Amino acid sequence: MRLIKDISLSSATAGFVAVLVGFTSSVAIVFQAAQAFGATPAQITSWMWALGLGMGLSSAVPSLILRQPVMVAWSTPGAAVLATAGLAGGFAMAEAIGAFMVCAALIILVGATGWFERVMNRIPMAIAAALLAGVLARFGLQAFGAAQTALSLVVLMLLAYLVGRRLLPRYAVVITLAVGVLHAALSGGLQTSGLTLELARPVFTAPVFSLQAMVSLALPLFVVTMASQNLPGVAAIRAAGYTMPISRIITLTGVVTLVLAPFGAFALNLSAITAAICMGEEAHPDKAKRYTAAVACGLIYIGIGIFGATFTALLLAFPKELVMAIAGIALLGSIGGGLHTALADDRHREAALITFLVTLSGVVVAGIGSAFWGVVAGGVALFVQQYGTRKESP
Repeated sequence: MRLIKDISLSSATAGFVAVLVGFTSSVAIVFQAAQAFGATPAQITSWMWALGLGMGLSSAVPSLILRQPVMVAWSTPGAAVLATAGLAGGFAMAEAIGAFMVCAALIILVGATGWFERVMNRIPMAIAAALLAGVLARFGLQAFGAAQTALSLVVLMLLAYLVGRRLLPRYAVVITLAVGVLHAALSGGLQTSGLTLELARPVFTAPVFSLQAMVSLALPLFVVTMASQNLPGVAAIRAAGYTMPISRIITLTGVVTLVLAPFGAFALNLSAITAAICMGEEAHPDKAKRYTAAVACGLIYIGIGIFGATFTALLLAFPKELVMAIAGIALLGSIGGGLHTALADDRHREAALITFLVTLSGVVVAGIGSAFWGVVAGGVALFVQQYGTRKESP
């Protein structure tokens, strides 16, 4: 089997790091979203089953077919929107499920028509690379910010990474993660008391469609998922130099969301942060074999779905400082590459820099995150500076 031949320790580690970062950084928000609709413990477990299975299959299967790292995640800003709107509107779980299905139908529509991909094709590479760098740079800042509460851990992991890059560059992230876990274990930072082996059981909730839920839940969920998640997700793919059928993949995320929505899958989308981890050189020196990192990530997500409580407790056992440090360190290459591409062309440099800074700021306007506004600001800057300048004089 080609996967067995192509996979390596570094790519498998990249897949695990992607899950560790993506899951632990936002799972609390997903829990809050479920609780906002009055979810029972069984329903929360079902949400993890549906999301884990959906992310896993949507990542692993297309990656195996395309031989490219397709990375799908849940919509973190979407979960935040749901957590807020759910409490404010007093929606029942059945109404929320109906809203999830409407959102999924809109995603399918956008993917099937190719509208989103056509918009992305008009965004210059410099702007897309600056967008990605801005999204990822926040994790770089958080990595070193973690030194305020875990100085020795962050310093040791950084030194391990630098030494690894010097001596064994292919396994630098593997070594860094191992050093971090060892330090956490010796210092008592690993919280393993809650580990139990338990299968997750899906709970079906029949949807109820209401106009209020569509306006207050489905539409905001769709908008933030497309603008704050799929937009930088496409930027990550293009910055890494891959050519994928974007519209088909987005359609797939909509279909999988629609099927699993009655069990708690609220919105699946292209990933940017975890994608950068699996698409970077640290995952595998051979670009054609980095798909194995996405497959590894997908298989772990499927495991999370099947053994929801067990995997949740395992991933949450790691200290938050370790997660922040390994995320930032693993993304250093992608951040640097994004900035290099963004600033390489003099004609696009200032617009790209504006895109980077607005995205990095984390500003949220009208409930839409900084990734969207970064592209808007960069596009406006590019238009003002260059409109009409390329017209040749007669």
